[in-house]
Amino acid sequence: MRKWLAFAVIASLMITIVACSGSKNEPESSGTSSSTPSASSEPSESAENASASPSADEPGWKADTSPITFDWYLNFAWFPNKWGVDPTSQYVTKKTGVNINFIVPAGNENEKLNALIASNQLPDFITLGWWEDNVKKMVEGGLVESLTDLADQYDPYFFKVADPAKLSWYAQPDGKTYVYPNASSSPKDFQTYGTQFTSNQTFAVRKDIYEAIGKPDMRTPEGFLNALKLAKEKFPEVNGQPLIPIGFHEFGDSGNYSFVDMSQDSSYLSSFLALPREKDGKLYDRTTDPEFVKWLKVFRQANQDGLIAKDVFVDKRAQMEEKIAQGRYFAMLYQRTDFAAQQNVLFANDPNSVYIAVEGPANANMDAPTLAGPAISGWTVTLISKKVKDKERAIKFLSYLISEEGQKDLYLGEKGVSYDTIDGKDQFLPEAKTLMDTDRSAFDKKYGSSYTFWMLMDTNMNLQWAPPAVEPFKQLEDWTKGKTKSYSEFDLLNPPATSKEGINLTKISNEWGKVLPKLLLSKSDADFDQILSDFVAKRDKMGYADVQAYRQNLYEANVKKLAEFMK
Repeated sequence: MRKWLAFAVIASLMITIVACSGSKNEPESSGTSSSTPSASSEPSESAENASASPSADEPGWKADTSPITFDWYLNFAWFPNKWGVDPTSQYVTKKTGVNINFIVPAGNENEKLNALIASNQLPDFITLGWWEDNVKKMVEGGLVESLTDLADQYDPYFFKVADPAKLSWYAQPDGKTYVYPNASSSPKDFQTYGTQFTSNQTFAVRKDIYEAIGKPDMRTPEGFLNALKLAKEKFPEVNGQPLIPIGFHEFGDSGNYSFVDMSQDSSYLSSFLALPREKDGKLYDRTTDPEFVKWLKVFRQANQDGLIAKDVFVDKRAQMEEKIAQGRYFAMLYQRTDFAAQQNVLFANDPNSVYIAVEGPANANMDAPTLAGPAISGWTVTLISKKVKDKERAIKFLSYLISEEGQKDLYLGEKGVSYDTIDGKDQFLPEAKTLMDTDRSAFDKKYGSSYTFWMLMDTNMNLQWAPPAVEPFKQLEDWTKGKTKSYSEFDLLNPPATSKEGINLTKISNEWGKVLPKLLLSKSDADFDQILSDFVAKRDKMGYADVQAYRQNLYEANVKKLAEFMK
């Protein structure tokens, strides 16, 4: 799965999320809350007053609903919302007694989290991407609580509401589980909900421009380049600004998700080319696959022909979103939920100016794309710090959040405020649904439901309440159905950053981050071939074989583990 890193779904329609990829995109900084743990609340006395034998059949949080404030760190600088300013979070606090003080980094997320780890001053709860090395650092460093130990001691109800497959997937060698994921789907979930699952990965074009140039077939190199050329010739400017024929995710230290991000072996282009990630049980190097190389050369040719703007090599997400909202890109190899807010802007101005998903780059056999869908690893994971002010209240609150009751509260909100039972079905009130579809940011502030607070959202469970998707999002979402696969077995393969293999992987990834733009900017196919050949040779000297051997062992273990889940 393009592991959903990316995932700016908070500013998007949360109801269209199924995974992610999905995505692990580098988010922009867009506002913060407090940057240090709150000192405003005293530890609860629940531990002293707790029942001697907590029930496995009853929600433990109901035993103590006295006021308590937990500090919750989110490793996402773009998260804009605060707890307690909307009816949904107010309702949850009134019900459980738990208030949340979100801590969001003002700048570089890893710098902030590394500082908290180094000082051993972690807040009560921590949420970050499952792929981040700091997860291992906190678990192996003994900085976080075992969720299964806390549940054994204080709240056996946790085991009734937690998914055993997710607990097993994240279990450490000691048999304990320290994290719980959101947006996670197991192999059995794929059997149950697979036809409803969608992917974030899309090849999108601006509808009016695409139709004006005759809806060309962009699956072949010739058709692709010709379409970019036609778009630029017929629409050299958009509202007085130069048209950008093709856009990608931002370029970073380890590459670009649209092509390859080497640190996570994530590649949107490979998904569209339906390239395998393994062959005969062995991990496959898609970077040197002939089809992949052929299409990288297509983009090289596009640049030579003046069809790739220099902006795409330097723009960060904030600049890209501004240009998307202006409709300046003709085509994008991009994650659909990352431009949902901008799609709304375009739709409000002119419904024909929105982006739609079409068939993009394809392999020589014209095989359908194999897009990354939801995986068991999920998107983010949440941990409870050893510094937590009240272990019992913390695990009981987490149990509430992952239970159906908590999921319904955070998705639908308070009955009569954001939802009601209409025609025999619990669903959003018409005015709330309209605002959610047209202005997600305003909806978050006015209602706070539909997973405004997504830290432990269960995107399978919410299918029972989620309304059908509407335009301008429906077409993008529907296009991915039937093309979506689970790539769970390829998750959690990277070595620890401080290990020999981990250090080698970082060096290789950073080298690729420098090489990728050089490949696209090379002056000829011969120059391209030389640059790629030099990279492969340098990669081998950097210990690539050792990295792949490490990943291979974990991959084989993942395959066995996933097979057990299906029994």
